[in-house]
Amino acid sequence: MKRRNYSAHTVKSYLNLLKGFVVWVDVPIEEVTYRKVAAYVDYLLAKGLAPKTINCQLISIRGFYDYLHYEEGVELTNPVKPGFLLRLPRPLPKHLKDHEVCRLFEVIGTPRDLAMFSLMLRCGLRVEEVAELGLADIELRRARISIQSGKGGKGRVVYVSRDAYKALVAYLRVRPISRAQKVFLVEKGSYRGKPLSVRGIQKRMEYYVRKAGFRVSCHQLRHTMATQLLNADAKLVTIQDLLGHSLITTTQRYCRVSNLTVQRDYFKAMEIVMKRTMAPQ
Repeated sequence: MKRRNYSAHTVKSYLNLLKGFVVWVDVPIEEVTYRKVAAYVDYLLAKGLAPKTINCQLISIRGFYDYLHYEEGVELTNPVKPGFLLRLPRPLPKHLKDHEVCRLFEVIGTPRDLAMFSLMLRCGLRVEEVAELGLADIELRRARISIQSGKGGKGRVVYVSRDAYKALVAYLRVRPISRAQKVFLVEKGSYRGKPLSVRGIQKRMEYYVRKAGFRVSCHQLRHTMATQLLNADAKLVTIQDLLGHSLITTTQRYCRVSNLTVQRDYFKAMEIVMKRTMAPQ
């Protein structure tokens, strides 16, 4: 995995998943069969694990057996057959309605937090991208940000709306003096001046959610940005580029949520259809 340039976080996650299987299995690794893997799936289901989590386990196990066969030369058959993964539901992306966006941002009380969540809402940044954002990545004159550490190691450029720009500049003016090159820093306590972690950002969102009185996650701000752009007639390929989606099919999921363009086109076309096919009233 390191040779393929997977992130340290991904490597650690795969190893932790594999460890659970190795501890559970009661036969030598090279003697594991399809039936044994099926029994492991039943065990995970009985524990109440979600299908997506179980699939991650199966992918890790399959990758390990491929490694044993191709890298170590062990003669064995991979017990995780292609197509063995559990079927997953495809829920629609959850986004905030306009009044919910207003309510959430009414309760955000510090320049740092307002800047962080504005970038998620207006630029579609993931929480990890906000945590890793560096001062050198921001081009204020051009109102744009270079994302160096996107998902899967993919970089992209996003643009900053007027309100997010204003919030970001207001924070940078009061940002604590620090040698750290990350944009968002801890403001209190013994870690003051250190980069704010992903969990630290999520905890700030949890705090504001309690004040706002409704449930929302950091990632839902990204979904909200995509839905709002779609309803403002932005092209799907534009949204795909801004979000950093590899596949247009991923972006197309937003069309099923709240596509006002489709709604407008439907009623406009239906008026024409009715005029052609219905007798005058």
